[in-house]
This record gives sequence, C-alpha cells and structure tokens, in this order.
Amino acid sequence: MRDLSEHQVKLASPAHTGSPMESSASTVAVSPRPHVMLVASPGTGHLIPMTELARRLVAHHSLTATLVTFTDQSAPNAHSAVLSSLSATQVSAVALPAVALDDLLSDAHIGTSVPISIPHLRALLRDITSAAPLAVLVPDFFGSTLLPLAAELGVPAYIFSPSNLSVLALMRNAVELNDGAASGWVFHWLYSAYRDLPDVLRLPGGVLLRREDYTDNFKNSKEPIYAHVIEEGRRYRAADGFLVNSFHEMEPGSVEEFKQAVEQGTFPPVYPVGPLIRPCSDEDDASACLDWLDRQLTGSVVYVSFGSAGALSVEQTAELAAGLEGSGHRFLWVMRMPSLDGENSAMITAGHGIFATGTTHSNDKDDPLAWLPEGFLERTSGRGGVGAAGAVLSHPATAAFVSHCGWNSTLESVASGVPMVAWPLYAEQSTNAAPALLSENVALRLRATRADGLIAREEIAAAVRQVMGGEEKGRTVRRRAGELQRAAARACVPGGSSWQMLEEVAGKWKAAALGRQKRQKTCKRRDK
Repeated sequence: MRDLSEHQVKLASPAHTGSPMESSASTVAVSPRPHVMLVASPGTGHLIPMTELARRLVAHHSLTATLVTFTDQSAPNAHSAVLSSLSATQVSAVALPAVALDDLLSDAHIGTSVPISIPHLRALLRDITSAAPLAVLVPDFFGSTLLPLAAELGVPAYIFSPSNLSVLALMRNAVELNDGAASGWVFHWLYSAYRDLPDVLRLPGGVLLRREDYTDNFKNSKEPIYAHVIEEGRRYRAADGFLVNSFHEMEPGSVEEFKQAVEQGTFPPVYPVGPLIRPCSDEDDASACLDWLDRQLTGSVVYVSFGSAGALSVEQTAELAAGLEGSGHRFLWVMRMPSLDGENSAMITAGHGIFATGTTHSNDKDDPLAWLPEGFLERTSGRGGVGAAGAVLSHPATAAFVSHCGWNSTLESVASGVPMVAWPLYAEQSTNAAPALLSENVALRLRATRADGLIAREEIAAAVRQVMGGEEKGRTVRRRAGELQRAAARACVPGGSSWQMLEEVAGKWKAAALGRQKRQKTCKRRDK
C-alpha cells in the first residue's frame, strides 16, 4: 500500500482549478456564511453533479462551499474541464493526492481512495473551521467512511447520491435483506454469509427490476464487491440525510416510499434536489457538430452516444452502424474504439470521440472508423457529426437519443425534452433506465436478440424508426419527454420541488452551524 504521508493537502482559491496550492485557512474567505464541504469520489460522472450542487448552494442558498476531489489520473482533461466551471463562482476547489489503486488489494474499488485520505480531510476541515462555521460534511455515496469524521467534529453529515432513487432503493433492499448477516467483507468472503436479492424486485411506483437490471454490484452475493456495498449501505444509516440527483416528478413513487421509511425510523431523510446537470456553456468542443446540426431540419436527428467510458464489441459496432443506416434517419454518432475482447463494456481509458471528421491516424487499427462496415461512410455521407451531449441534446434538430443510460446523460436528455432509446451497458445503467422506462415512459428499451447479448441491426432500426415516427408509442414517449422537461425546469426554480428540498436542508445546516458558533463564543467568554 502506498504511503501518502509525504503529500500535502492542497487548496485552491475560488477562481483557481488548476494545480492546487498548499492548504491554509487563509485561502478560505472569512465569511459569516456557514460553510459546506463536499467530497467527490474519483470519477467525472460523480464530479459533474456535485459541482453543480456546490454552485447552487452558494448562488441560491446563502452558503459558502469547498469541493474536495481526488486527482483523476485516468481522465485528467475531463476532470479539469468540469472544475473549470467553478472559476466564476465562490466555490473553492481542493485536489487531494491521487491514490494508486494498483498498489492495493485486487478487489479494491473506487471508494477505497476515500478512507485512505481521511487524515488529509481531517486537516482540511480543521483549517476551514478556523475561518468559517462549518455547516455540514457532504461526501458522495462512496464516502460513507467519512461519517465518523463528521461526528468527531460535531457537524452533521449528508450523503450525496449522484444517481437516482431507484439505485438507492436497490441498495436499501439489499442491506435490509442481509440485516442478520455478520459484518465484514472478509467474513463474507470466507463463509458466503450474504444473501442474493430476489430474481425480480418490485420498487415503488410499480417499477419491476429483474436480476439483469440490477447494478453490477448486486447481481451476485458471492462476489467481494457485494460485501463492500452492503457494508457501505449499513454505514448509510448513520447519515443525517441524503441528497439525491433526481426530482419528485421523475420518481414520485420512490419519494413517497422513502418518506414512509423516515416516518418508521428505518432510513435517514431523503431530499431529491435534481436535476443537477452540467450547463451547456461548459462544453466548448462541439462547434463543428453544432454547425452541422444548424443545417438539419428541426427534430430530424438521432443522437447516439455511450458516454465517456462505454465501448461496444466489434460485432456490435457493425450491427449498430447497419441499424442506423437501415433506419433511414439522420444520425449523429459519437464513436469510440470498439472493445476487442468481444464484450460490450466500460472502456476506462480515454478513447476517440469522432465520426466522419476527416481525422487522420497513424495506424488504422487506432481509428474507430476502420471498424465500420465496408462502404458505410460513403452510403451515409452527410448524415454524421460529433459533439458534446448537453449542447447536442438541447439543439432543436435533435429528436431522439440512443443512450447507455448513464444518469448524467439521462438527466440531460430529460432536461432537453428528448426521448431515449435505452441501451444500458454496465454498472448501474440498467437500473437507471427503470424510472425513465417504466415510471415515466420517456424511453424505449432495446433487448438482446441473442444469448451472447448482441442487439441485432433490425432491432436497432425498428427502435429508431419507432421513437422518430408517428405511431402511438413514438408519439407517447415524445409527449411524455416534453412534459417531464417542463417538470424538470419547474423543479429547480424558486418554489419548485427540488428548490424547496434544497432550501429546507440548507436552512437546517445554517441554523445548526450558527447555533454551534454561538455556543462556542459563549463558552470562550465563560473561560475568560
């Protein structure tokens, strides 16, 4: 295990998000406003919504904030691009030293970075409290090991979930199912102490999840990661509350279910405060694509993207190309290098994001276009482009989104009123699809037609034609997407459901922080 003691915690000023500076209380502006410390575990997908949460707390709810991140060695450019959105805000950005998971046990996961960094976080928190009243500690859902640190400092701790209420409900079900099992992942590994979730699980609002729809962490109780997340979920119960990147109108059944759990004393309060999405103005690399979209008819383009880490197999890439060609519709495809192991999976390393751009490559094998069917580019000439999701989804020409159902992408689609063709690949993406598909009817789901999971070109073409066409199902998802778009916009303005949730919890934080500060001053006067 690598010794991180030689590293220094580094704190950036509100306008600085590059190489961080040495931490000191002087870099936190002295302010009577209570201070919120947010901790984002490694990964750009976690960082995007937490950045927006920090911005809103400062801009609209009379708080100051520090956002703590971990140096992201896998995607440093994406990490820096997200943090650059804070340059015009009063949110401070702190980068902790990177944790090399390669030096740890083979089953180490993304949350392993958090407990290793507790000494740095403790020092940083004490620096902050010397300059401003600390209101709350807000780690994301991989940071439950920080809850005792908040108790040590006498401040509340709220968990931020960058995903939805369905994922949180799945976690809660798994934890409650295993309440009688002994703690400790080592014990579980030796004695297989934990139980599997049922093959079909009914969630609030009539959502039925099948085993294949569970997040990867919950599919098999014999896997070490299952024990890790059960232990994480057990620690959740010690939180003072949860902030969730969803909104009431998106998951009304789940909101009511969690309210009942709070009344029964079985779970902390849950506050839906989303959608927390990256503003389109943050994306400055889509100009060529937007120029192409500007020349298309309104509502004529299908956008295809599987996120920054999604990779299709070589065979599946060819089927997708044929399906898009066969649909007869214009499309914009963010194409990445296919996975060469024959599986659709997460490609963690940075890939190309190109389609018909004329980019040259020194090696054809490094060019994703080289894996397309012969003659595809010629046959579809004039029907392709590339761009960043938010800017593309909000463009009038974009009519539908073939998506991996990452939750950030899903919320961006909802906020833009664009219906989806759901194509989950890994992690929690199948669970993410449940609210959009079954509760809110803003997506069509693609299903594999072969035992190996391949989705055939005919299925792809049919789904695209359906979501773009005039048949009843296509009209329904487009209408419902428009309704949910308006609901998402209302949720985030004064008086909206998410605004009220964030105002309520921010009010609790401020009152508690100022109360603690007053008591401390009284104690100091007595000591004199």
